[in-house]
Amino acid sequence: MIINRIIPIILITSALWSEIHVFNRSSGIESEINTLPGSKVLYLSAKDLAKSLSSKLFENKDRKKLVLYIAGKRIKISGNTSFIMIDDKPYQMPQVVIIKSDDLFVPATEFLKILKSTVLPGINFDQKKEFLDIDVVRFNITGIDIEEKSNGTIIRLSTRKPFSERNISSFINKHGWYYLTIAGAMVDTMSISNGITRGAVRRIESDQIGETAQVAFKLGSKIISHDWYQNPDPNEIVITLRTPLGKMEDMINTVKERWRLDTIVLDAGHGGKDPGSTGKYGTKEKDVVLDIIKRIGRLLEKNTRIKVIYTRDEDVFIPLYQRTKLANESNGKLFVSIHANSNKNRNVKGFETYLLRPGKSDDAIAVASRENAVIKLEEKVGQYQKLTGENLIMATMAQSMFLKESEDLAAILQVELDKKLTSPNRGVKQAGFHVLIGASMPNVLVEVGFISNPAEEKKLKQGNYRQQIAEAVFAGIKHFKYSREKVLAEE
Repeated sequence: MIINRIIPIILITSALWSEIHVFNRSSGIESEINTLPGSKVLYLSAKDLAKSLSSKLFENKDRKKLVLYIAGKRIKISGNTSFIMIDDKPYQMPQVVIIKSDDLFVPATEFLKILKSTVLPGINFDQKKEFLDIDVVRFNITGIDIEEKSNGTIIRLSTRKPFSERNISSFINKHGWYYLTIAGAMVDTMSISNGITRGAVRRIESDQIGETAQVAFKLGSKIISHDWYQNPDPNEIVITLRTPLGKMEDMINTVKERWRLDTIVLDAGHGGKDPGSTGKYGTKEKDVVLDIIKRIGRLLEKNTRIKVIYTRDEDVFIPLYQRTKLANESNGKLFVSIHANSNKNRNVKGFETYLLRPGKSDDAIAVASRENAVIKLEEKVGQYQKLTGENLIMATMAQSMFLKESEDLAAILQVELDKKLTSPNRGVKQAGFHVLIGASMPNVLVEVGFISNPAEEKKLKQGNYRQQIAEAVFAGIKHFKYSREKVLAEE
């Protein structure tokens, strides 16, 4: 017989409480746990229990104390008291610990109940059936650390492994509690609940509900938005709680009230040695998007007083970080990056607009990964090495004051493109595009179609189709400019 799971099992073999027979499957050793005979309450020998669990044991005979180390926890047992200490936190039992023959005997039911809730969640004791089953479970949510930042709070939950993102959910309820729920996780409730609170977090509570772990944070300040991300090295779940920037908020509001859309930065994706995606008939993304960008620029210059800045107006290679750097140095008020999409499935088609936030879908992550691959062609890549995971979230936090405007612009562009094009409207999405990081203004990335789709490639090769795209983007920018300046005027 093949045993796939090692489970230490303790069997109670006598109703008279003389002793408990123990078989530890992990070591293959049989042992006995002595009890107090004749007692109406079942008492277990603490020393024998320690041996059964192969735990370290320290004894202070003068003070009648024993310290057991189980699953990384320190359990202090003292004679003639109903209290035990687990990592310096007291727990009370209904009966006192009995001293007998240089040993301490603990009330079995209550003591094991406390162990189950704090140290060994896999322990199950049925006194009527005289059966104790111990599955030595290793917690996979083991610790917590909280950092306070000027624009938010970062919470790091240490984990032993990554979890499926489908099994993680979070929300804030109306009473100001932020909940993170992880199916298939086992949380060390003591370590988490005893974490030091900082920033927006005033209180921490954790609970194990069957095979689902839940960690709750009582929030003491206003939260603009919240997000989470799994960091693989070290294994941890990183939660970001974005808060207003305190005294800086008034200054930011003053700047925004003076904001007028007078300069737009238009970014044609790829260029030069980076062709971007290439279609079945040889159409290069870099050529298509440059033509569309120029058409949008001409419409803006002809019909508005908006100043147009191009990150590139010819077939040259421009590193990603230089694009937003140029936008900021030019005092740009809007950043629009134009790209053409690609997919291994040549049947996929349509247009979509992206915001800068870590991708939530496989498609969004795939698109961002492909567009970010241009970094490999740059001579200096050090500035991107830390822009992953938590740092990417922090980068988006720095741009959070423009997130609402970016969302509005993206939605408007999708509406205007939908009016002009017969291609499917794939909506507004989120992904971690490096080309958008650092743009201190509303910013979006538009994928105007799938150059990998032969039919859509043929359309993108046509000047009149690219003109329709340009007119739709122009109409969206004009609509956004009007709606934004109207709001500012009302404020």
